[in-house]
Amino acid sequence: QLQLVESGGGLVQPGGSLTLSCAASGAFFANHAVGWFRQAPGKAREGVSAITSAIASSGEITNYVDSVKGRFTISRDTARNAVYLQMNNLRSDDTAVYYCAAGLNGPSLRPGSYHAWGQGTQVTVSS
Repeated sequence: QLQLVESGGGLVQPGGSLTLSCAASGAFFANHAVGWFRQAPGKAREGVSAITSAIASSGEITNYVDSVKGRFTISRDTARNAVYLQMNNLRSDDTAVYYCAAGLNGPSLRPGSYHAWGQGTQVTVSS
C-alpha cells in the first residue's frame, strides 16, 4: 500500500519560490501517475499539476491547471521514489494546503482519479 508524505511548504513572499516534495513508500510507486492538488479555506480541492507514471508507454507527460502554467514545474525521480513541484513567482492566491496523490489514470487533474493521498503541506504566500 502506498504511503505519501509531502514536505517543503512554508511562508514565502509574493514572487518567491518553493519546491514541494512528495516521498513515497510502498510498492509500485513507479507504476502510478502522481498529481499535486491544493485546497484553500472554503474552497474545493483543485488539481494543480500531474505527471504520468514512470512506465507509461506514452513517455512522460505533464499536465497543469492554467493558473500555474509557466510558473510551476512537476518532475519525478524514480530512483528516489519522489515527485517534486517547483513553484516560482508565487502569488497570494497560491496560498493553500498542497497534497500529492497517486493513481493509475494520469496525468489527470481530477481528485477522483487518485486513490492514495498524503496529509498535505501548507503553503502561505504573503508579504
